[in-house]
Amino acid sequence: MYPTLSDLLNDLFGIHVQLPIQTFGFLVALSFLAAAATLSLELKRKERAGLLSATTRQVWTGKPASIGELSFSAFIGFIIGYKLLFFALNYSELVADPQGSLLSTKGNLWGGILFGAGSAWLKFREKEKLKKPKPELTTETVYPSDLVSNFTMVAAIAGILGAKVFHNLEYLDSFYKDPVGELLSFSGLTMYGGLIVASVAVIWYGIKNKVPPLHLCDAAAPGLMLAYGTGRIGCQLSGDGDWGIVNTAPKPSALGWLPDWAWSFNYPHNVVNEGIPIQGCEGRHCFMLEQGVFPTPLYESVACILLFFVLWYFRKKISAPGLLFSLYLLLNGIERFLIEQIRVNSKYHVGGIAFTQAQLISVILVILGLVGIWYFHRRHQKESLVPNHG
Repeated sequence: MYPTLSDLLNDLFGIHVQLPIQTFGFLVALSFLAAAATLSLELKRKERAGLLSATTRQVWTGKPASIGELSFSAFIGFIIGYKLLFFALNYSELVADPQGSLLSTKGNLWGGILFGAGSAWLKFREKEKLKKPKPELTTETVYPSDLVSNFTMVAAIAGILGAKVFHNLEYLDSFYKDPVGELLSFSGLTMYGGLIVASVAVIWYGIKNKVPPLHLCDAAAPGLMLAYGTGRIGCQLSGDGDWGIVNTAPKPSALGWLPDWAWSFNYPHNVVNEGIPIQGCEGRHCFMLEQGVFPTPLYESVACILLFFVLWYFRKKISAPGLLFSLYLLLNGIERFLIEQIRVNSKYHVGGIAFTQAQLISVILVILGLVGIWYFHRRHQKESLVPNHG
């Protein structure tokens, strides 16, 4: 396993460089970028097709920098400088414990002051260059595709918060033992929690900016599937605990072409330090599972990336707004429900029935997907039959 990007580079290319970047976090970041790229392409396609239009807003130009703008720039600069200079002067500590260093109150005061002052000065100079003798109220045209970076930021913040909340709801015993540590830790993220909360936040932001929610959901659907698949690559490479149940069965002859580790894997050097010690290993990640398990993150990565291509293929063939997103819900729900049969997860017990949080959400997604496909297809047919008297 590769807990950090340094481990991955060292094993693949023999590059020995200490980087304070976790493999899982790096893949999650790439997932957001992939989703943003596909969202941008889809929004632009819908704009060219006349399905989405621009909106206008009134903005003041030529105003000098306000106290609020300078204060905010100074604050952001102070935080960056406070941590950045500390990291530069204590790089070995950062590499040893990136999460602890980032979330701690440790920093360099002089770095914060210098960066804060510099950030405020740059904002002041920027506004001075655009300053006019008499500020003007101008009309600005905004296309939905212009908001992709904002959509991505909203999704990232809401997604991480949602993933943490849903994870703690699933493992309440661990949360009760150390609530602060569980909330601040970067480990322990529930994909579905992040997906649900991020989706709600993005739809809210889209409505606020007059982007039709159904077209926005359709445009985001392929990227959501792709991001889920690439995010699971991070789970597989780092060994973050999202693996399957014990698999001691011999590999079927029909799967002889499959590498042994893709059938049953013990996740050596996993990032959560689960299992038994690895003899002769020194360092922070020296554990491996005692028995091989199904590498379910690998299976999900392959399945969801293939499903991304399915959605990407049908995006131009489906004209009913909301239908593509409903198909995404259906496919995602089926995929996750099936993989839960061989995944390790905390289970709820209601009326003698045991089920996981993900299974419950999967069933809801499948139902919503089926209902959505029926409803949006039926509505589109009715609208198509209405004569146009324009």
